[in-house]
Amino acid sequence: MKTRQTVNQILGWTLVVLMTAMVLNVLWQVFSRYVLGAPSSFTDELARYLMIWLGVLGAAYVSGQRMHVAIDVIPNRLSPSRQRRLGFLVNLVIILFCFFGLIIGGSRLVYVTWVLDQFSPALGLPLAVVYLVLPLSGLLIIYYKTLDLLSP
Repeated sequence: MKTRQTVNQILGWTLVVLMTAMVLNVLWQVFSRYVLGAPSSFTDELARYLMIWLGVLGAAYVSGQRMHVAIDVIPNRLSPSRQRRLGFLVNLVIILFCFFGLIIGGSRLVYVTWVLDQFSPALGLPLAVVYLVLPLSGLLIIYYKTLDLLSP
């Protein structure tokens, strides 16, 4: 599917940019601390938030590549028709978890932090922006798993 490849490319490049930013950020932290003798005030917080985005979006990317961790002892012992049914059930459970846990729960978290006007201490970044990765990742995983359900 063309749209799946496009989403994979966009998500993959986003992860590369996030990882690059995180590496540069940590290098600056080490340089400013040990060479300049004056540690930067924002780098710890930025590294934390970049790691959150990298981890959660990375989970969506891996889910789309069908490379996520799975225990395949039981499916390998089943007939092909039962493997397909089990795969359908597993994808359906993942979709439900992502909908209720990531999209509904994540959206509520974003809303609450937005309404309470919460900001990060060092960067002054709205925490709603940090937590926005949860519903975004949930939508991506649901997109991928829906495609998996619809594919033969």
